[in-house]
Amino acid sequence: MYFKETSVALYTLVRKEVVRFLRIWTQTLLPPAITQTLYFIIFGTFIGSQLRDIEGISYMAFIVPGLIMMAVINASYSNVVASFFGSKFQRNVEELMVSPVPTWVIIAGYSVGSVLRGILVGLIVFVISWFFTTPDIYNFGVIALFILLTSLLFSLGGLINGLFARKFDDINIFPVFILTPLTYFGGVFYSIDMLPEFWQIVSKFNPIVYMVDGFRYGFHGFSDFNVWLSLGVLAVFVLLLGGINYYLFDRGIGIRN
Repeated sequence: MYFKETSVALYTLVRKEVVRFLRIWTQTLLPPAITQTLYFIIFGTFIGSQLRDIEGISYMAFIVPGLIMMAVINASYSNVVASFFGSKFQRNVEELMVSPVPTWVIIAGYSVGSVLRGILVGLIVFVISWFFTTPDIYNFGVIALFILLTSLLFSLGGLINGLFARKFDDINIFPVFILTPLTYFGGVFYSIDMLPEFWQIVSKFNPIVYMVDGFRYGFHGFSDFNVWLSLGVLAVFVLLLGGINYYLFDRGIGIRN
């Protein structure tokens, strides 16, 4: 009985999230498609045509994994932070908190919905990339693992942001001032080996570098860091943010206060 009840609760939360972002697809799916297309045109076609190949592949092909990962990160994060804060603002989440639904189901419901949006946006960008180059697929398992864990990580991060946000402006502070700079300095448009030694050291403290680098390995078979190291860093952050979310929800921090 417990399994059946929790399954129904989880399915209901996930379905609500999926229906929400599909209903407003012009705001959730179309903008990243347009934005990444512009990146392909400007950086891949206009600038990339003037650059040498990297590890034997064209610059256009090199930036494909980075642009997909950038879209996945932004979609996963923005989906859950906007959805959860909206529920908190309308006080719908209070009904959820007083229900017998376990804490982990609430966290999983919001996170899985955001993961699905992140993966869907990633697939859309991947399809768009075929209009500019023919992407390589070196190891599909690595690609699937990194895109799944990365979207989960930023879903959990967005949930924390939604918990602490007190007004709509608060949900944009972290993405604008922290997430965007980390993403642009995360190796999306360049290899870490191309940087001066000082900036290579600085880049090692940026977790997004490991996500993009490991994801790129799945496409091209080469990376700046050991792929297992990148996977380990990603797994540690997922567990850390998952634990933080559970603690915050269990104590009602950001909800009952």
